[in-house]
Amino acid sequence: IPQITTLSWYTTLVPLLLVLGITAVKDLVDDIARHRMDNEVNNRTCDVIKDGRFKATKWKDIKVGDIIRLKKNTFVPADILLLSSSEPNSLCYVETAELDGETNLKFKMALEVTHRHLQEESALADFDGLIECEEPNNRLDKFTGTLSWRNSNYSLDADKILLRGCKIRNTDFCHGMVLFAGADTKIMKNSGKTRFKRTKIDSLMNYMVYTIIVVLILLSAGLAIGHTYWEQQIGNSSWYLYDAQDLSPAYRGFLNFWGYIIVLNTMVPISLYVSVEVIRFGQSYFINWDLQMYYSEKDTPAKARTTTLNEQLGQIQYIFSDKTGTLTQNIMTFKKCCINGQRYGDCRDAAGQLQSHPEQVDFSWNAYADGKFLFYDHYLIEQIKSGKEVEIQKFFFLLAICHTVMADTSDGQLNYQAASPDEGALVMAARNFGYVFLSRTQNTITISEMGVERTYDVLAILDFNSDRKRMSVIVRESSGNIRLYCKGADTVIYERLHPRNPKREATEEALDVFANETLRTLCLCYRDISQDEFEVWNKKFVEASLAKTHRDEALDKVYEEIEKNLILLGATAIEDKLQDGVPETISRLSKADIKIWVLTGDKKGGVAYSQTAKNRRIFSCSPTLALLQTRLENQRNRAGSSPHSSLRMNEPFFQGSRDRALIITGSWLNEILLEKKKKKKKLKLKFPRTAEEKKKQYEKRRRAEAYKEQQQKNFVDLACECRAVICCRVTPKQKAMVVELVKKYKKAITLAIGDGANDVNMIKTAHIGVGISGQEGMQAVMSSDYSFGQFRYLQRLLLVHGRWSYIRMCKFLRYFFYKNFAFTLVHIWYSFFSGFSAQAAYEDWFITVYNVLYSSLPVLLVGLLDQDVSDKLSLRFPRLYILGQRDLLFNYKKFFISLLHGAVTSLIIFFIPYGAYLKSMGQDGEAPADYQSFAVTTASSLIFVVNFQAIGLDTSYWTFVNAFSVFGSIALYFGITFDFHSAGIHVLFPSVFQFTGTAPNALRQPYLWLTMILSIAICLLPVVAQRFLSMTIWPSESDKVR
Repeated sequence: IPQITTLSWYTTLVPLLLVLGITAVKDLVDDIARHRMDNEVNNRTCDVIKDGRFKATKWKDIKVGDIIRLKKNTFVPADILLLSSSEPNSLCYVETAELDGETNLKFKMALEVTHRHLQEESALADFDGLIECEEPNNRLDKFTGTLSWRNSNYSLDADKILLRGCKIRNTDFCHGMVLFAGADTKIMKNSGKTRFKRTKIDSLMNYMVYTIIVVLILLSAGLAIGHTYWEQQIGNSSWYLYDAQDLSPAYRGFLNFWGYIIVLNTMVPISLYVSVEVIRFGQSYFINWDLQMYYSEKDTPAKARTTTLNEQLGQIQYIFSDKTGTLTQNIMTFKKCCINGQRYGDCRDAAGQLQSHPEQVDFSWNAYADGKFLFYDHYLIEQIKSGKEVEIQKFFFLLAICHTVMADTSDGQLNYQAASPDEGALVMAARNFGYVFLSRTQNTITISEMGVERTYDVLAILDFNSDRKRMSVIVRESSGNIRLYCKGADTVIYERLHPRNPKREATEEALDVFANETLRTLCLCYRDISQDEFEVWNKKFVEASLAKTHRDEALDKVYEEIEKNLILLGATAIEDKLQDGVPETISRLSKADIKIWVLTGDKKGGVAYSQTAKNRRIFSCSPTLALLQTRLENQRNRAGSSPHSSLRMNEPFFQGSRDRALIITGSWLNEILLEKKKKKKKLKLKFPRTAEEKKKQYEKRRRAEAYKEQQQKNFVDLACECRAVICCRVTPKQKAMVVELVKKYKKAITLAIGDGANDVNMIKTAHIGVGISGQEGMQAVMSSDYSFGQFRYLQRLLLVHGRWSYIRMCKFLRYFFYKNFAFTLVHIWYSFFSGFSAQAAYEDWFITVYNVLYSSLPVLLVGLLDQDVSDKLSLRFPRLYILGQRDLLFNYKKFFISLLHGAVTSLIIFFIPYGAYLKSMGQDGEAPADYQSFAVTTASSLIFVVNFQAIGLDTSYWTFVNAFSVFGSIALYFGITFDFHSAGIHVLFPSVFQFTGTAPNALRQPYLWLTMILSIAICLLPVVAQRFLSMTIWPSESDKVR
């Protein structure tokens, strides 16, 4: 619009198109790659029954309800119900690396009825079963459905479903019915929108951009008012400025407002976000390439699974860590046990006497024993061999039968595939002691008991989950008796024991001893069930297992009815050693003022706890609850009738040293946070009769919520006054809740680290989630932002990469805002000499490429490569990390300092050349004081200042690349400027390149070079002096370390 803009169209459009073009090219390359991959996947083939015969069909033509045949080493094209396979009992082994990254094989098993009747092609073609199941969803480990066939209903769960993306292994072929295809498959549902996490700097940067826009509008408005005044006083009376347009000064001022919006638009950093993404992308690769975070034993490199959170790694204040598999190795070894109140596992001889020199037990009598299993209690072995102790036989029989492990003899040896390391260790322990799990079918399990092979009917399996913390199996023994065997955490088992359990106290004492010896414990128990009781219960069980909605809740309720009046057999104790480097890592992170909270489902005690709470005063559950109740009463008394006012009170719980540790259990956590489980009551509808009653009910709810919020805040305050916090026996939901409370009440940056599926909620809730590739699958890794193989790598991720990324990003942003203000504000000073007419102080092409070519590379390299200290010093001096936690390098104060610095620079590079040009003559006797020469001089001074600012003052880590980028940018500026000011290009494009000969003419004047040198010196010398004084008189932590 000629009436508004004084700049050429390309000054704004070219940089914008370049930024958008880079993004578009990147997206285009990604889209082309995805299109090729889609074509490849869609054109894969598998066998589908059509017209009663199997025919090769492309994946894109597969529909829901199709019966398909899959062969070994082929991928599953859709979510299918396994009907039968070539393996005994229709087992099917799959690899799920495409789904969750796990390379170990998993097994699926078809229903017994489909296994028996759907092996032949003709039977499959005639299959007319009806499947009712859940809606398509993204839960990879859950499935609820029912098969109706031949007048019977059968429960379907995830163990009978093959998901798209799985690969068939060790199975010649299998058959299945398609349940979900295409976009409805679970893997495709998981590829949808992910939860977006934003860093603290992102939010601050957005607010600063909003601030810049406000400043732009205010400056434009001020300059427009100036132009209105100038028009009234000077413009209207100057005949030589008449433009044949009869416009009022106010309207001209209005037009000039929009003109200045365009001229000063470079103040708004349109390339900022693209530059930030480039820097983050490069920083992510530095994490991926770090060989010091590579775990060679499992060929597991560190992986930045996101590129948007790197600098937030340098601002972590709280770490929430799982214990098993995260702090420990998650390699389980059976060490000790307690049976019928008697402890076993110490170094004893066959007579039961303690030995000073341990002698390993010889298991040569057991053909199934594992040669690597080490055990030193000869007395227990003699008891087992004698067969006199019935309780010992029941104990190891329970370990051999109460599990979901699968046996595999495909290579001629008996191997186990367990869902968890704990379960595998217990089954292997029973095997070593003579009770060997051999095989299982859908309804039976076969065990070798001291050489005698027996098969038992499995009547029901009561599954384990993180809320139940136990599993049970109901079997019919050869005598016809029905017995339930159960194993689980002590807290849930004790609640379900028969009132008369004479060995309970002795077992509790043994559990405490085991926990103090850093061992993981489980309680074992059983009960006999009458035939009548089982038949009544089984009807409820079948109904619950066929429920179409809320099946899990219905099953849990039915499980509760049968898991009661249990008889305690004893307890197991499994060793899980700490990973290498955990104590050193915890110590180093603590020195960096990072608080570490351990949130685990395990029992209180162990080496992980001792390392976390080392040398600290311990506070446990009861004293903590008493402290919180006292605080809440005091706050209620002070608050009076206004509970919300108590939220502002924040007196400390403790006086003096903060070197304390809080250890608390999940059940007490519910008490403290007022999260007691609600008792189920019959539904009663109450309708308030009056407005007064409604008001009372509302006030009651409001007070309850206020007190609950205050109690939660008090707990967080108390916990945060402790150096270490350990929460034991907590559920996944409680883990996430604790993280959310710290985020809510402390406004702190949090990191959660774990290795199992029970850590996923916690990992997703924290600002940054870290997954460890361990023994419990890859669900934690798949949900995480960063992953690696060992906990000890966390210190390098935070103290080195996190701190570097934070410092680099802060330097980049400060420098980016500075160079933009120094460049743009020159237009404002020029306005005072151009009648506030929205004229640009530079050549159009300089404005076009300044941010793209002349000043972009040095600042990008600062954001990618700079290091204030080396990685070794970063680890050696963890206190260096604190500056990120306190937001010392980038905040509103730093932003306005950058703005002021840019304003001062613009003043210098404008007014010193202005003074030099004023009433001066060139050496050729011609007056050089023309606008074009002035613009070249100002632009040249600016290029030198902003680039020298980058390399000499803002760069701590010098490399050849940094130096080349600075001098290369300056050389590029002069090369392009001389080209654009040449006569040849002016002949080709006379209306575009109008500064013909300006640069050669202006820059051959020696005193103009002296002018530029003076401008550069005045800009840089104060900054050099300030940096020198700060390093010598007020040195930072990094200055001292260097």
